[in-house]
Amino acid sequence: MATAKPAATKASAKPARTPNAAFMKPLTPSPQLAKVVGAAPLPRTEVVKKVWEHIKAAKLQDAANKRMINADDKLKAVFGKAQVTMFEMTKLINAHLK
Repeated sequence: MATAKPAATKASAKPARTPNAAFMKPLTPSPQLAKVVGAAPLPRTEVVKKVWEHIKAAKLQDAANKRMINADDKLKAVFGKAQVTMFEMTKLINAHLK
């Protein structure tokens, strides 16, 4: 019979991952973006999360291609066009943060 070896835990060997300070820094949204996420300074991650909440609440994802976002009046002011990809969306949102 083979003896069972105790399983080595890799999790205890790695240090805990710390979040990147650049993502956690509160940024002020532009007036156009503030209509969607609010005017209070928010970290970049929270801004994207709130935009997604708006997209899902208003059912703005394209039915045929879920990667496409159909902009309503509020988002059209941020995106500058009627439809964007979800990858292009983050780039356009970042232009409205400072």
